[in-house]
Amino acid sequence: MDEPTGDRRRVSRRSLLIAGASGLGVAGVAVGTATGVVPFSQALQRALGVASSTPVTQLGSMRVERVYSAARGRMVNLVFLLPSKHPPRGLPMSLLLHGLHGNARSAAPSGLLRQLGSDVARKAVRPYGYVAVDGGDNYWHPVHPGDDPMAMLLEEVPQWLRARGFAGPDGQPFACAGVSMGGFGAMLYGRRRAERRQPPAAIAAVSPALITSWPEMEKRRIFTGRTDWTALDPLRHPSALNGIPTAVYCGTEDRFITGVREYITATHPAVAYTAKGRHSDTFFRTVVPSLVSFLGKHLPRTA
Repeated sequence: MDEPTGDRRRVSRRSLLIAGASGLGVAGVAVGTATGVVPFSQALQRALGVASSTPVTQLGSMRVERVYSAARGRMVNLVFLLPSKHPPRGLPMSLLLHGLHGNARSAAPSGLLRQLGSDVARKAVRPYGYVAVDGGDNYWHPVHPGDDPMAMLLEEVPQWLRARGFAGPDGQPFACAGVSMGGFGAMLYGRRRAERRQPPAAIAAVSPALITSWPEMEKRRIFTGRTDWTALDPLRHPSALNGIPTAVYCGTEDRFITGVREYITATHPAVAYTAKGRHSDTFFRTVVPSLVSFLGKHLPRTA
């Protein structure tokens, strides 16, 4: 694992401890999640932090809908990851952005739903949820005419949340998280919200796709040209998230580690965690406990 200095070193070590401790608890109950029945005594459930007043513990709940996005000109999946089957009305929500060739159903790293449900059940964090939506393979910005995923996030998602009783009276997500291309998108979303004078309370990027050279990015055929890319690239706009607590996680064998290290050096995010790992769910799942905890610490005060 990289050895950051000062505060970042302490945060990274703390994240590692959170990941290790929570991972043990989740592993112990995983065999029971298919039915919702935890196959251990209630005393052991309490030790693992997932006990409730009944022998049946609901470790999170997922809902999937299909909605029409005018911004994207198509039907999209709208996926809710909730801490329980019956969350409170007005539940704060964080966006969760998927990676390249992904979709809303695959946006969450392994274990995120269980971790959220467990942490909320044992009151390690206050209740909140995640909402994911299909954004295509365009780095969460408009590439093709009639398809604007960022407009969908900024304009339509709050309407969808409000209509379903989530995210308070305005339906505005309090945070945004993302993996890979979704990490790039989360940083861009935070910038756009800040430009509107509606900054999110927190941003979390897991292995964000921060590519350091145009020839390499050009291979993806996502941007119309170098100017389009540099206008959006978080590495070229290090002050865009000033004042917004940000967490960045990346494996040291990840192909994006060079760009992530440059971003960490330039911005000094609240959490800067690097450890051995590649660009895969094997690494992504190790940071889930820290991710859930980090966003949970930045819930609106009225939540």
